[in-house]
Amino acid sequence: MAQSNIKVVVQKFGNFLSSMVMPNISAFIAWGLITALFIPTGFFPNESLAKMVDPMVTYLLPLLIAYTGGKLVHDQRGAVVGAIATMGVIVGTDIPMFLGAMIMGPLGGYVIKKFDKLIEGKVKAGFEMLVNNFSAGILGGILAILAFLAIGPAVKGLTGLLVDGVDWLVGTGLLPLTSIIIEPAKVLFLNNAINHGVLSPIGVEQVKDAGKSVLFLLEANPGPGIGVLLAYCIFGKGTAKRSAPGAAIIQFFGGIHEIYFPYILMKPMLFFAVIIGGVSGVFTLVLLGGGLFAPASPGSILAIAAVTPHTAGSYIANFAGVLVAGVVSFLLSALILKTGKQTEENIEDAARKMEEMKGKKSSVADVFASQPGEFPENVQKIVFACDAGMGSSAMGASLLRKKVNEAGLDISVTNTAISNLPSDAQIVVTQEELTPRAQNKLPQAFHVSVDNFLSSPEYDQLIERLKGDRKDNLQEIVEDAEEAVPGPEDNENTDNDLLLEENVFLNQSFVNKEEAIRFAGRALYNAGYVKESYIEAMIARDQLTSTFMGNDVAIPHGTEEAKKDVLKSGFTVIQVPNGVDFDGNNVRLIFGIAGKDGTHLEILSGIAVTCSEMDNIEKMVEAKSAKEIIDILNNKE
Repeated sequence: MAQSNIKVVVQKFGNFLSSMVMPNISAFIAWGLITALFIPTGFFPNESLAKMVDPMVTYLLPLLIAYTGGKLVHDQRGAVVGAIATMGVIVGTDIPMFLGAMIMGPLGGYVIKKFDKLIEGKVKAGFEMLVNNFSAGILGGILAILAFLAIGPAVKGLTGLLVDGVDWLVGTGLLPLTSIIIEPAKVLFLNNAINHGVLSPIGVEQVKDAGKSVLFLLEANPGPGIGVLLAYCIFGKGTAKRSAPGAAIIQFFGGIHEIYFPYILMKPMLFFAVIIGGVSGVFTLVLLGGGLFAPASPGSILAIAAVTPHTAGSYIANFAGVLVAGVVSFLLSALILKTGKQTEENIEDAARKMEEMKGKKSSVADVFASQPGEFPENVQKIVFACDAGMGSSAMGASLLRKKVNEAGLDISVTNTAISNLPSDAQIVVTQEELTPRAQNKLPQAFHVSVDNFLSSPEYDQLIERLKGDRKDNLQEIVEDAEEAVPGPEDNENTDNDLLLEENVFLNQSFVNKEEAIRFAGRALYNAGYVKESYIEAMIARDQLTSTFMGNDVAIPHGTEEAKKDVLKSGFTVIQVPNGVDFDGNNVRLIFGIAGKDGTHLEILSGIAVTCSEMDNIEKMVEAKSAKEIIDILNNKE
């Protein structure tokens, strides 16, 4: 049990570190490209353009990492405070502070998050912006000073020890043994922390003295991964064999190493293949004097070629290191696959396992999505699922139900929470971030991922496929789609109780989505629909997966656990003419939702249909009275 808990902690830690770096890979690519082209030993030496190299690695990359890390912890305010705090470690040292950014970014987000929770509900109306700005500035400044005086020097000292350790490993010929740690760590998504947090800063320092560093190739070498995938191409079975060639191309030329992780998880003995392949590759690099003058980001053969010093010896050494690692990994992988038992189906299980570890859908899913799926025949039941089953899924189900009826298909379309998915659901529709959870709950169903519940092309594609696969001898459906919506006799609330004019707010403006969600939650609480604790549950629900629905609409609501905090069903409508940012999406209409016992589903269905038309959105955004908005919503037919 203890080992299992440790594994889970390491996986989550690796996922968090990976989430700080991955959104900024394009910046690493830009830095590597400018370095490869314009430094004195580059393809097109240019003294003026080369001046961008040092500021990018010193300031841009650490600040981007810190900004992303802070945002992961506490959205926009966390991002800003994390970036401010990171300036302390940048200015306080003379080495690239990737590791310092990975510390200060999340720390800044955590501190401002705790502060915001401490003052919640205690700031007088009208002073919110003043308090928000000054608190972020003051706390960010304090953390920057702390970073300058303590964190920066500590990280620099640690980096110095690591440099000495690397020099010792090189001097004793033990550097290849680092693959024993690096290769398994990649599968646990610690690769970005190791590569960009430790190896890259040390490598940059070595480049200043030697013009190149082998450290840039310890993690980025595509050889071990391509060996595994080529072995599957020849000796694999079923879906694994069919998908391996495409994965090999993506991994070797695209540099997306995570593409081969499920193949290793499917057959854990393959860890030995990539470890020994990595050891062999690093040994070859050290023996022949290989190395790069900048990180290969991403770790593709093309990126490696671009940042290899322009000498025949360097090209031979680096390509030999990749080749040897690939050959050794291939031979060992082939032996393991030939002598071990394989099944045809476990590659999908391994992919889902990897997505659980990573905490989000990865590019691996895209590869498997192109493989033949088991689309059910005689579909009778489609279920939309979200975390709580009372907001986004209800709206999506309403829209698809309308399309199903218009297509003349006798198919039930309902909605529910993921935890309550019925065993007889044949097709399950979820937001992309929630698909892995739904697959774990109901692996036998056909799963569809969407990123926009109000306007998704997947709906029309699904309808066309249903019409094409539908057979004449369909049995009676298990239940009609309208059973998901209670009739008037079942409702304790009437539409008038659910949406009142005093709960429609016009011409509002917000600094960020959290402020908007809290406003919506406070309105529900003041109207007597929910307990005050429901407000925090609305924030938690949006952090789990965005409540942005498409068409400039968001529907913040509580988590499944917060259903107990709902006193009665009700809505609040918030008009935001200038918009507010929801994860990069502009939202101009916000529907705060509290649902109890399904009594809110009928009006929610109407809202979904109304908001699927942008003309209606524009009318509501331009409305001058609460009654005008309610009339538009009530005129859903």
